Amino acid sequence: MKVLVTGATGNVGSAVVAELLKQGAQVRALTRKADVAKKFPATVEVVLGDLLDPVSVEQAMQGVDKLFLVNAVTADELTQALITFGLARRLKLKHMTYLSVFKVEQFRDVPHFASKLAVENALREFGVPHTILRPGYYIQNDATLKAALTGPGIYPMPIGTAGIAAVDIRDIAEAGAISLTTDGHDGQTYDLVGPTLINGPGNAEIWGKLLGKNIEYTGHNFDQWEQTMRGKVPAWMAFDLRMMFQGYFDRGFASTETEVTRITKLLGHAPRSYEQFAADTVQLWKSEVSTSHELVTA
Repeated sequence: MKVLVTGATGNVGSAVVAELLKQGAQVRALTRKADVAKKFPATVEVVLGDLLDPVSVEQAMQGVDKLFLVNAVTADELTQALITFGLARRLKLKHMTYLSVFKVEQFRDVPHFASKLAVENALREFGVPHTILRPGYYIQNDATLKAALTGPGIYPMPIGTAGIAAVDIRDIAEAGAISLTTDGHDGQTYDLVGPTLINGPGNAEIWGKLLGKNIEYTGHNFDQWEQTMRGKVPAWMAFDLRMMFQGYFDRGFASTETEVTRITKLLGHAPRSYEQFAADTVQLWKSEVSTSHELVTA
């Protein structure tokens, strides 16, 4: 069995590739850049293509049995996804696992959520053999906060105080590989969540204990957060993400024990916790500092 993975160099896609290899699947990785081939094991077949180029995507699907479709948050995300979906349908791939988002139907005003909901509807309407994965907030997003946490001592993600569902990317990858290598997942939609909810003050406290310093949650002033993000990402993306976080705050993004139980059954183990991710991340940061000191003094 050969599986095509889109977004194969991204955080989720690369983890899915690794999990599929563990399950004994043949993997074809779709990428736009030729120089990334060396990042994959020799057993991975790397093909060049762009999800906005139907010809390249169709070529990438030749000889493939199944598809894992993940899209980055882009202004043309829906077009990319529907091109890929349409070709998978035309070529009669045996199965397609699509990465959507938790509670997607409750956030139709968030551009990238709305795109994912449209793809979900197309999968169901046209009867393509599929599994839909709906992950919560990616825990690994917070691995990018090193400068804020270790410098001024702030936790800047405006996730609110009520508690939201979050999931480790490693659990997403496992669920994706399971859906593509074992039976019984056709037509299923899985909510992928962690064992407990996370919130801004709670995350600040976790990082503070691990780093041995006071960490403050900067709150949820969405206008200010969007303005800050415009200096880091395109304005449309800053708006999109602002709408997402504000939606979490206004409507809630909490998971239930039923959803935790279901993902535990799917994975065969309890989902990974935010606390463990944070502890692993701090340990990695410390090892990076130690290594850099060794290089300086060598």
